[in-house]
Amino acid sequence: MSDTRLKDRIALVTGASRGIGRAIALTYAREGAHVIAVARRTGALEELDDDIKALGGTATLLRLNLTNGDKIDGLGPTILERFGRLDVLVGNAGILGPLSPLGHVSEKDWDEVLNVNLSANWRLIRTLDPLLRISSAGRAIFVSSGAARHFQAYWGPYSVSKAALEALVKTYAAEVSDSNVRANIVDPGVVATAMRAKAMPGEDPATLTKPEDIAETFIRLALPNFTENGVIVGT
Repeated sequence: MSDTRLKDRIALVTGASRGIGRAIALTYAREGAHVIAVARRTGALEELDDDIKALGGTATLLRLNLTNGDKIDGLGPTILERFGRLDVLVGNAGILGPLSPLGHVSEKDWDEVLNVNLSANWRLIRTLDPLLRISSAGRAIFVSSGAARHFQAYWGPYSVSKAALEALVKTYAAEVSDSNVRANIVDPGVVATAMRAKAMPGEDPATLTKPEDIAETFIRLALPNFTENGVIVGT
């Protein structure tokens, strides 16, 4: 794997066990990165690890529920002790939440969507920023959605969380503008994922873009020579 573009880079990917996150993790591993794969399900992480090993890559598996703030806060010290730095952070994990009138959304559902889609990414930034700054070219990439900018009825919690995520990432980008860190956003468009199937159950997934077809964008943003900062990149 000597000719790979992410050789020896340390990359953490949340939501790595399926969909877009899994495609990113596999592609990063194929390109030579050591992947810290974060997800909730042990079985799916182990399957991912098997596939990464089949590619000749390496991974560290981390079972973590992103609603557990204390566990997220502990990532920075743990990764620093083991790897000494972090080169790439991909904040991909997200949930759809209820598609419902705002007045019908429960407090529990509202809090869960905001916690996973927004607050968890703030905690990741807070604990991992020092490690990204140690890297010669730290890259932070977060997955958003067109729902952050194009609003429609019944998508309130999800749209609000993604709009706030974009504000969070652009704020972080401004704060790291004079450092070796770059923070950007990917809007993947319509992709055949479990979340998309839940939102649009009548849609034929065969007509949609596959997660692996957009992974190249995440390589490009992870490279040291990608120097744009605070931008939204489509796939």
